[in-house]
Amino acid sequence: MLDKRLASPERRKLLGAFAGIATVSAAPVYANVFGFLKGAGDIRQLRMRAQRSGEEINIIYWIDGKYVKPALEEISYLMRDWRNDEHMDMDPGNIDNIAAVQALLETDEPFMLLSGYRTPATNAMLAARSRRVAKDSYHTKGMAADLRLQSRSMKQVSAAAQALNGGGVGRYYRSNFTHIDCGPNRTWRA
Repeated sequence: MLDKRLASPERRKLLGAFAGIATVSAAPVYANVFGFLKGAGDIRQLRMRAQRSGEEINIIYWIDGKYVKPALEEISYLMRDWRNDEHMDMDPGNIDNIAAVQALLETDEPFMLLSGYRTPATNAMLAARSRRVAKDSYHTKGMAADLRLQSRSMKQVSAAAQALNGGGVGRYYRSNFTHIDCGPNRTWRA
């Protein structure tokens, strides 16, 4: 579990220092998430903004074959359940999925995060309100995110995610977002 010290200005300066390295990545291979990441050079970067808190990150979370633990902690904190300010370690596999989709779409725009981690209580409350919420959601396991980009359509985002074969991809038309998780490969529309 993370604590609120991760959001301190000193911590952000340290983690922001990694972002300056981002321009040295090599051209990726786009066959799937693992092929993409294998050819991605020596770094992996994620740009994301949390809709509810307004917090934003532009962070390198993988360098020279290794995840940067403080960067993963910062991402996990950003992706917390905003309803009760609880968080858990997000699955690096899904962070890789999201970063790969961002690279495939060739955009520097941060993903808008609508939902990352959800506590079981939050998920149960949402499931009681809508049949579109899975009772055993990957959100409760730190393995899913609901995302949107203003510069790309939901269809473009979901097509890029599907091309990776890195997990589940859902299109939510009414709310205009794409669900990306690192569970089994599957697709759905709602």
